[in-house]
Amino acid sequence: MAEGRLTTHVLDTARGMPAAGVKIMLYRISGQSHRKIAEVVTNADGRTDAPLLAGAKLTTGSYELVFGAGDYLRASGQAGEGVLFLDEIPIRFGVPDAGAHYHVPLLISPFAYSTYRGS
Repeated sequence: MAEGRLTTHVLDTARGMPAAGVKIMLYRISGQSHRKIAEVVTNADGRTDAPLLAGAKLTTGSYELVFGAGDYLRASGQAGEGVLFLDEIPIRFGVPDAGAHYHVPLLISPFAYSTYRGS
């Protein structure tokens, strides 16, 4: 059986480049409970240095990634200090097969974002 893993990356679609320095928090969701299980920052390639979860740490169930887009947009000069249209971006998703690879990328700009299950 393949070893399951969860990975992500962030691309800045307004600037056409990887989004370095984005804080990402990973939560395990169970009913009304949100338990933070990881916190990382994207590297120069907009990726994390290692999978967020791998092997036995990735289990079936619900998870949520929260991307600190607002801090990134401010640091990159795309947003001011006031209220932002996009600040923290939560993406909730399910893992039905703990042996599979789940890649959850985020494409951001100051006024839009998208995600998908990548490879």
